[in-house]
Amino acid sequence: MTDTPPEPTVLFSMQGAVALITLNRPQALNSFTREMHEALWAAFDRIEADKSVRAMVLTGGGRGFCAGADLSQFDMKPGPDLARRADPGPVIEKLFNPTIRKLQDLRVPTIAAVNGVAAGAGASVAMACDLAIAAPEATFVQAFVRLGLIPDAGGSWFLVKKLGLARAMGCAVLGEKVSARDAKEWGMIWDEAPDGKDCVQAALEIAERLAVLPTMGLVATRKLLRAAASNDLDTQLDLERDTQSALGKTHDFIEGVTAFREKRPAKFKGE
Repeated sequence: MTDTPPEPTVLFSMQGAVALITLNRPQALNSFTREMHEALWAAFDRIEADKSVRAMVLTGGGRGFCAGADLSQFDMKPGPDLARRADPGPVIEKLFNPTIRKLQDLRVPTIAAVNGVAAGAGASVAMACDLAIAAPEATFVQAFVRLGLIPDAGGSWFLVKKLGLARAMGCAVLGEKVSARDAKEWGMIWDEAPDGKDCVQAALEIAERLAVLPTMGLVATRKLLRAAASNDLDTQLDLERDTQSALGKTHDFIEGVTAFREKRPAKFKGE
């Protein structure tokens, strides 16, 4: 009798030119372990290496999107050196921060399909994607306050940038659930999936639209909009000029202008 191999903690599939990544620890609401971070990095590396991938959807298996860190991974046994063993700092530095940075720098547009609860760093992962579509029953909760901690995995940055200081403060210090509808109205996510429509399918439909557009232009737009939050106008004007100059050398720019002049649909290659 052979042992059954463990279920992968991250699933990867292709839907045309769209990569669908599924966090796959449903029994633990897809909370992160070291192995799950590493599997997610491998999925990101696969996207980076495969130029046929033009967009990505990230979702969770089962009834949750992601519940943040798996707290069972922390060494909380009573005894000597407990404070050092329980320190969350190294976990953030070695695992969560690289995950957020890799996600933010991915060479294709990214969409979170938030199918259920997104708690703690799980909410940060959703906000780190370029767009997020939530199921009507999905919720977002900053659970850190219940543990004596602060929003991490970029949470303190994303909340303020997306919601403004007043709502960010309320979310962070009260730790109350935010519904999908409120998340949309507040700017935490792009949209709520219509009643009766699966949020993953809704996200895939948007990803398919993005997958036929000029990929480099979309990612450059992402970088430009992020930079605008801290740049003054003169700096942003210069950055726009330089970015346009770089994009002007791409196949997709030439194809877009040519197709416009010839009054035909453009055939972008993402290069």
